[in-house]
Amino acid sequence: MSSSASAQEPGSASDAAITVTATRQAAPIEAVPMSIAVIDAAQLEKATGYLGAEDITDLLPGVEAAVANGSQVAFQIRGIGAVDHQALTPTAAAVYSDGVYLATNVQTGALLYDLERVEVLKGPQGSLYGRNASGGAINLISRRPTEETEGFIELGYGNFERFDANLAIGGGLADGLSARLAAKYLKRGPVLNNVAGPSEAGGERDEFGLRLSALLDRGGASLLLRAHYEADNGINPTPRNDALELGQHQIASAGDGVQDTRNAFYGVSAEFETDSAGWEIFSLTAFEGYRQNYGFDFDGTVAPFGIGSLNANLSYDRYFTQLSNETRVLRRTAWGSVMFGASAAYEQFDQRYTIWCGDLDAETLIGSCNYVGAPGRVGPDPASDAAPSTLVTDIAQERTALALFSFNEIDLTGRLSLTLGARLTSENIRGEGQGFHVFTDGVRALNNRDGAGPAAGSNRIRDTRLSGNAALSYRMGNGQAYASVSNGYKSGGFNGEVANNAAHYSDEGLFGQETVTAYELGYKSSGSPVLAYSLAAFYQDYDNPQARIFVQFPLPDGSTIVSNSLSNLDRAESYGVEADVKWRPINGLTLDVGAVWSRTRIRQRSAIGGNAALFDGNPLPFAPEFSAVMGAYYRSTLSQALELDVSANGKYRSAYFLDAEGLDTRKQNGFLTAQAQLSLRFVGSGTAITFWGRNLTGRDYALSGYGFIGYNTFRSDPRTYGVKVSHIF
Repeated sequence: MSSSASAQEPGSASDAAITVTATRQAAPIEAVPMSIAVIDAAQLEKATGYLGAEDITDLLPGVEAAVANGSQVAFQIRGIGAVDHQALTPTAAAVYSDGVYLATNVQTGALLYDLERVEVLKGPQGSLYGRNASGGAINLISRRPTEETEGFIELGYGNFERFDANLAIGGGLADGLSARLAAKYLKRGPVLNNVAGPSEAGGERDEFGLRLSALLDRGGASLLLRAHYEADNGINPTPRNDALELGQHQIASAGDGVQDTRNAFYGVSAEFETDSAGWEIFSLTAFEGYRQNYGFDFDGTVAPFGIGSLNANLSYDRYFTQLSNETRVLRRTAWGSVMFGASAAYEQFDQRYTIWCGDLDAETLIGSCNYVGAPGRVGPDPASDAAPSTLVTDIAQERTALALFSFNEIDLTGRLSLTLGARLTSENIRGEGQGFHVFTDGVRALNNRDGAGPAAGSNRIRDTRLSGNAALSYRMGNGQAYASVSNGYKSGGFNGEVANNAAHYSDEGLFGQETVTAYELGYKSSGSPVLAYSLAAFYQDYDNPQARIFVQFPLPDGSTIVSNSLSNLDRAESYGVEADVKWRPINGLTLDVGAVWSRTRIRQRSAIGGNAALFDGNPLPFAPEFSAVMGAYYRSTLSQALELDVSANGKYRSAYFLDAEGLDTRKQNGFLTAQAQLSLRFVGSGTAITFWGRNLTGRDYALSGYGFIGYNTFRSDPRTYGVKVSHIF
């Protein structure tokens, strides 16, 4: 992960006062009545070995990330957030890139380069961020163009044949016109050891990114244009099947499911700001899109239970576009500020999901063996006497979202202030699709499991939601105390996995909205360059939480596989306390410590998946009761020509479950990860040499999991390390 390659010291005077834009206007972090974590440019520079958005959780207590299918990132903040592997599902922590909402869980990983900072807002953000921010929001903020000519170049090499190249250059082009160009390239070989087949089943990275921005600002009004393009041409790693006895960071795949990844992400945006009659006017219009084609070995074994015909592989072919605009006006007064705004978004998603056995013929969609789950979808009246071989599900979804919102800050007295916000959102979601099976003679027919009707249809979800927040904050001489209540929601939608029969498109086959109402008490210190801290206690009422439900699916021969879909539980709760401390005990040394203790519980009374007792009382997935981070940053002058930077950080997570069923076999035991970095800076030259290491403890832990034949988990990277040479100009 590259930011600016600046020589700014973490903990220097320049970051004693941190300014954030969480409330859509710049404000000191201690003045915002909510829990916010900020990863600034200096901290990002200390994260050389990071690869994707999920890696930032190593710096954040109480924030986790489930990584499904190799590259789909779903964040959990304070335990809130469905762990889901379908791209059709938005996450409960809304992710924004330079103010643009990223509507699916596959868009974030490739954007971590040339960043200025990352802001993480904890708790529902229903007023300013709206839909799909029931757990919080994450803002990725890239560096803006400046009039001053500046830039950097970095070249790196690491184990597993890793090669990195990052660069950025920017400056003034004409009076009031500046631009910035940033690029990244990453290539890395397999990191997981495949003991049963080709090495590339362990996952390969081959990624490229380019971002161009131009700022026209001649006073009175400004226009910022951005464009980006990222490509991912690696190979997704194979998951590990829990039935296998394997060592650390090992997998077992014969290689028939290994496929080249062809992913492309792109977008453009226009950000306009001006003043008129005492109002500050802001408008952001954006287009985002991607095309994906990838897959992997679905069963995670050479032959499940030694039976080759139980082998399964899958692939996704996706196309997504979104258009959006947000316009808001802000007026500052002697007693505070008022803001009004409106937003509109249109999204279109298309996907083909294919499951087969062995090697797939791309023309006929017939595998070299027959997928074990295909016969159970045929129904009572087979369209052919041949054997069913492959399952294919097509789905298309369109979403329109319109919203009106207001956010207001009112000074009641010289010390007491009130924050009030509200947002009215209307969503219209239309989905249609079909699920069919392919026989070995080429005949195709719609799935009709249990004779419940052909798996083809359409449906529509219309919903209007009011969400908002209120907070009281009291300024003291050395800090601010606050009490807040907020709520938010996460949209419902269509399941994008195997369509078994007509019920898939009925109301019963959809998953509904979830809502979170949160109550928080907190305190933030201010004014001291030596010691800064924040404390918070929270309670979150989680209604209709979305969760992936795994159900045993009988096969014609009497055996079973696991079928799964996203559904809604009754309710859950999350409560806890958290603390963050930044201490500068001596010149050049900064210590960062953060910890969260929280408890989550599912409250289930209605039958779901056939067994309410299976879920009732369980913790939410990816919600460790305790997590803590500690970082140390030290700078020393070795000579007039040489400076030394040393940084180290670690994160501990207590045990957590990978899904809502709370089974011990789907539990990740507690673990500690550690990262370290050492830089030698040649004073006056702008050149530095950096040595880095990640996961120095070498822990092998689960990134996510799913049920099929047994239980499969995607695994973490082993210990990685490397060297980087950088030059600032």
